[in-house]
Amino acid sequence: MHLNTIELTNFKNYESQSLEFHSRINGIVGKNGTGKTNLLDAIYYLCMCKSYFGTPDNAVVRHEQDIIRLKGEFEKADEAVNIVAKIRLRRKKEFMCNNLPYSRLSQHIGLLPVVVIAPDDTRLATEGSEYRRKFLDETLCQLNKEYLLQLIHYNKILAQRNAALKQMAKQGRFDHVLIGTYNTQLAPAGTYIHEARKAFIVDFSPIFEQVYSEISNKSELVTCTYKSALYESTLTDLLEENYEKDKILQRTTKGIHRDNLAFIIGEKPVKRFASQGQLKSFILALKLAQYDFIKTKKGIKPVLLLDDIFDKLDATRIQSLIELLANNDFGQVFITDTGEQRLNDILAKTGIDYQMFMVNDAGVSPVT
Repeated sequence: MHLNTIELTNFKNYESQSLEFHSRINGIVGKNGTGKTNLLDAIYYLCMCKSYFGTPDNAVVRHEQDIIRLKGEFEKADEAVNIVAKIRLRRKKEFMCNNLPYSRLSQHIGLLPVVVIAPDDTRLATEGSEYRRKFLDETLCQLNKEYLLQLIHYNKILAQRNAALKQMAKQGRFDHVLIGTYNTQLAPAGTYIHEARKAFIVDFSPIFEQVYSEISNKSELVTCTYKSALYESTLTDLLEENYEKDKILQRTTKGIHRDNLAFIIGEKPVKRFASQGQLKSFILALKLAQYDFIKTKKGIKPVLLLDDIFDKLDATRIQSLIELLANNDFGQVFITDTGEQRLNDILAKTGIDYQMFMVNDAGVSPVT
């Protein structure tokens, strides 16, 4: 699968831009702040119906404009897949596939698999558990439509339960029966999500450990373990047991929305003991393993977006990454960098065809 062309209208700093891409590797160079990352985010948006960087829809609209239009022409299994996204301020966003509108955005997720590796991905290991749950959900939602629907349902009911707890606390009286109704609705979805995550980590961990070994030259052992309270109890029992605590804190304190991943390197937590080099290798291996897992499960090579990662890697890790990208395990790749000559030299070593693009205040143009 690959992206042939893209058209951007009023997306972030792009007023109007049309580009045709190479089916294998695309190098995107330019100074910081010119829009390299925004271009990658537009590609991700076409695949996942949202910004990878958590930018709300009202903030991806170009300054003083009120509508965005993105169009991408993909090729998947020798068939054309044309995606059009329209985002209007204060209105529901619209997505169409081959001129047919989706009634729900969830219908689109997973059609065009994508993986991003960006500098801020170190937060997966160094910050709160929400980043690690996002990693789980981003992977599984592209593979399992039922998982996505159950996650949407769970989050909707969870928000209603939390709102009810806050309102009841404000009124000074609690309705145990109403909270029990929410518990009943949460339990099936939460259980499904837990089982899917549990099965995922069993299959994913060996892939991750192997990729890390290749990147780090077998320097140390790593593990990725799924942590969930549902290993010890059912969600129904957890919600009931923590009802009094939830009343005090006015939020749901137990459930799959509190799940976590434990990252271990050399028998020690990555967050506390990993060096900068180990942390970079760990995150890079995690995302490349995500790519490999999605590729294997779907039978399709996802689009791979690499954002300014060479600035964060030493020469040895860059060489290891390039050797991985040069083999046939990867499909279309987009790489951004601030140094045109550096990226050109790095890509030339792969021995495969590529196309360079220059980004500046005037827009994006191919480099001959």
